[in-house]
Amino acid sequence: MVKDVGLVLEGGGMRGMYTAGILEYFMEQDLYFPYVVGVSAGACMAASYLSRQMGRNRTVNIDYVNHPNYLSFRNFVKHKQLFGMDFIFDEIPNKHVPYDYDTFYQSKEEFVVGTTDCETGEPMYFKKEDYGNDMLKVIRASSSLPFVAPIIEFKGKKLLDGGITDPIPLIKAQQDGNSKNVVILTRNRGYLKKKSNITWVVRRAFKQHPHLVKAMETRYKRYNDTLAYLDQEEKAGRVFVFSPTEPLEVGRVEKNPAKLTNLYELGLKDAAEQFDQFQKWLMA
Repeated sequence: MVKDVGLVLEGGGMRGMYTAGILEYFMEQDLYFPYVVGVSAGACMAASYLSRQMGRNRTVNIDYVNHPNYLSFRNFVKHKQLFGMDFIFDEIPNKHVPYDYDTFYQSKEEFVVGTTDCETGEPMYFKKEDYGNDMLKVIRASSSLPFVAPIIEFKGKKLLDGGITDPIPLIKAQQDGNSKNVVILTRNRGYLKKKSNITWVVRRAFKQHPHLVKAMETRYKRYNDTLAYLDQEEKAGRVFVFSPTEPLEVGRVEKNPAKLTNLYELGLKDAAEQFDQFQKWLMA
């Protein structure tokens, strides 16, 4: 395990297969970080990485993607959920592709999951000591996108997707004492988020949560500001960034196994090709 270096994982739905590829390569190299923080899909991919289950992210997210309970319009019609959250966060890890809870909880790495507090419109983070045996519930909250998944209640808080308020939790990693950080992005470099044109829908749907509405309306600015800060930290040598080196063909709700496989393999390839440079940065 490397020392005093954090690993920061962006979300992005099915674009997270790029992160899965990078993490798979890290596992092949037996490379683990003492501190990992992720939101949404980033947190999902980190869970199998920290349980040392090679190939699991690929199996869960590519082999099962066309299962009607995983991702389908039928889910949305029946349960108001585009992704089948019970299927993904209960049935798969406990029945179909068993999650190695023992290895995860015995591991020394700190794993921080970012969510959004609907009442305050602020990010809320959970460490191992906070979520205990409810790690999957917290990741579920972090992955619960507005409009397509319900609010999750945990420890008296109403929680949604961590990407709303802290899409790339680099500053959180720094605040927790990591002077150097590895960041895995799921967008091409140069991408900037545009202001949403459906703010009226947000205001109507979440009128009981005005702070959440404000956070959703300003999400694009927060994301772009984070990217600017990331560039600054990268130039200063405090951050190493992995991001897709080829134009993305995968969206947040992609169901094409071939496209998902290509993105996963791009993650593997990018990690392999940049590994020497990455090791030099780690040693500097």
